[in-house]
Amino acid sequence: MTQHIPERIPGGGIDLSHLAASRAQAQPGLPGEAAPAGGAPQVVDVPALVIDVTDASFEQVAQLSAVVPVVIDLWAEWCEPCKTLGPVLEKLTREFGGRLLLAKVDVDANPGLAQAFQAQSIPTVVALVGGRPVPLFQGAMPEAQVREVFGQLLQLAAQQGVVGSVNAPESSEEAPAEPVEPPIPAAHLAAVEAAERGDYAAAVSEWEAVLTKSPADAEARAALVQMKLLQRLEGLTLDGVRADAAARPNDLEAQLRVADLDLSGGHVEDAFLRLLDLFAAASEEDRAVIQARLLELFEVVGVADPRVIAARGRLANLLY
Repeated sequence: MTQHIPERIPGGGIDLSHLAASRAQAQPGLPGEAAPAGGAPQVVDVPALVIDVTDASFEQVAQLSAVVPVVIDLWAEWCEPCKTLGPVLEKLTREFGGRLLLAKVDVDANPGLAQAFQAQSIPTVVALVGGRPVPLFQGAMPEAQVREVFGQLLQLAAQQGVVGSVNAPESSEEAPAEPVEPPIPAAHLAAVEAAERGDYAAAVSEWEAVLTKSPADAEARAALVQMKLLQRLEGLTLDGVRADAAARPNDLEAQLRVADLDLSGGHVEDAFLRLLDLFAAASEEDRAVIQARLLELFEVVGVADPRVIAARGRLANLLY
């Protein structure tokens, strides 16, 4: 299926073009400077084709989007679909040989970028072309479809005059052999395939079936809570969820959806704090619902995460 790429984020998406333009004008010769009209496409040396980006280093990457499209992968360590999609993005970026760049953003460590790109769930993949954001897709995608999206992104970039390239040491040397991924267990295959095609309801059903047969399967349990979170957020918008919660402050489900949204966007502490405050003021019946959601989100983030440990401690104090 063809993935159509809009030219900007719908609903008033941020415009980052000033980041490239202002740097190029103030400091000629930086990567953000456009090639002269009629000149050869610009080539810029970069340390790697796949770069980890932070809130602090983002402007430098935005400059490079005046030379090549910069694909931005918004991911998190606890996100199972991210672990599937990330290697695909890295492989295809290298295959395109310097015609685009991949910037990886850990949303837990860089909440500013997650908020700026309105990441309602992860993985979220966007791009910068000439400093302007271009939404691509959310969730894991098969390699063939990602390759098609990359091809369309290059066509869009060419229409906007972004036709340069970047040169990295890895692009001029033989790439090292990629580590062999462990095979997906046969019992997990149907669930993984459902998640990859974005059918979260089917993925939830498949993971539940796996756990019915193997209740001690920790990997299946972790994937199930992640899929449930994505299923609850499917079709919702950031503005819609927050507006609904503000209009109905006493509606438990509306408040739970905001917590889901916060956690999916990397605002883990905000999600836990909202649920703990709700728990403290709730009736016994509602407390059971909130506690179940908290325990589920603890598993999404990872029970060893310091934020989970702190939230679990406060929950215990409220319980006893």
